[in-house]
Amino acid sequence: MAQRAAPSDAKAGREGSLQRAAAVLRLLATAGRRGMALTDLAKATGLPNSSIHRLLSQLLDERLAMRIEETRHYVIGPLAYELGLAAAQQFDIRAQLRPALERLARDAEETSYLILRSGDEAVCLDLAEGPTALRVVTLQIGSRRPLGWGAGGLAILSALEEDERRPILGRVTPRIERQWGFPGAQVEASVADAVRTGVAVIRNRVNPGVTALGMAFLDSLGQVVGAVTLAAANARMSTERTALLAELLARARQDIRKTLGAAQWLRLDC
Repeated sequence: MAQRAAPSDAKAGREGSLQRAAAVLRLLATAGRRGMALTDLAKATGLPNSSIHRLLSQLLDERLAMRIEETRHYVIGPLAYELGLAAAQQFDIRAQLRPALERLARDAEETSYLILRSGDEAVCLDLAEGPTALRVVTLQIGSRRPLGWGAGGLAILSALEEDERRPILGRVTPRIERQWGFPGAQVEASVADAVRTGVAVIRNRVNPGVTALGMAFLDSLGQVVGAVTLAAANARMSTERTALLAELLARARQDIRKTLGAAQWLRLDC
């Protein structure tokens, strides 16, 4: 007769499954409409194909994931959207910060992004397109990337205290190396540059032909909440213009800090 698992063992098993399912959902959110194949999910998580298949089956049953038959890719499901609508009522700083984001896009004449920290990841919460014929959109709302990869995540990571930043680097650099083939040493070097200069700058890293700048912002408690970023074609990013955009980012960061000073916002450490 099989023995029943001890309560602590059962709890550990449930938590492990939940963590793995959450990891898959984060990857699907990052992939966007194109989705990801089962084998790519397995590679990104380091889990066997059989485990990913089982997790996807459960997510499909709960409407947290969907399968695109034409490509056999998996995408985020309708229940995730419904849950997001409910969560937005509690965590909606998007509307509060929208004016600052629009001013930044207008003054810079480039696409601006509002990025929030979510644990070891950076999530695109909103974007505003500038009044220019050549528009560069490198992120979609809801896209997730590990801290240190895009300009927003790099800005957030560089703004953290060293004792918090170092463990995160140890966790995210293997993922960046595995998923994007980008050397961990270069991630660390770019973080060091951002710490030194106060602005995160990446060029041709995430999107060929695109330069992006980012600056982190804090809440009224001094916690790093997120970042504002700008992205533009390399041809528009001379040394002088890059310096100008950095000034506009600093101004937007001040506007955001003032707005957040009127309320206490919960940092998304999920």
